[in-house]
Amino acid sequence: MEHLASYFSTYGGIFFASLGIVLAVSLSGMGSAYGVGKAGQAATALLKEQPEKFVQALLLQLLPGTQGLYGFVIGMFILFSMPADLAVQDGLAYLFATLPIAIVGYASAKHQGNVAVGGMQILAKRPEEFMKGAILSAMVETYAILAFVVSFMLVLRVG
Repeated sequence: MEHLASYFSTYGGIFFASLGIVLAVSLSGMGSAYGVGKAGQAATALLKEQPEKFVQALLLQLLPGTQGLYGFVIGMFILFSMPADLAVQDGLAYLFATLPIAIVGYASAKHQGNVAVGGMQILAKRPEEFMKGAILSAMVETYAILAFVVSFMLVLRVG
């Protein structure tokens, strides 16, 4: 137990900040992988019959991928800005700063993938209405952007 206390008194800040990085990158990345994968499955089904719609299908598939990028940016920003002797309270502050993009990024990417699947259905039956599906899918992005901004502002407050 004494070793654990010694470890956290020396490296606790780095530990908690690193945990935040892991959460921001992995949760938002998992949500994006799910959303992009689900939209990609719908795209492949569409493209079997209508290969000429590849570009529009690709655009719909890419939309849920942005949340993973937002989490990655927050994670890398923390990684490159934290000092080696980071205090425990600052490490905890970094951890909590990552939670908005980690949680909202995960959930919004999954939901955006579902909406993108609906957009594929619009594209299949009414290609002239494609932008309606893209706009509906992009609406989900609003919450990921808000979470990214909150996480970014919180990270700036730690430094």
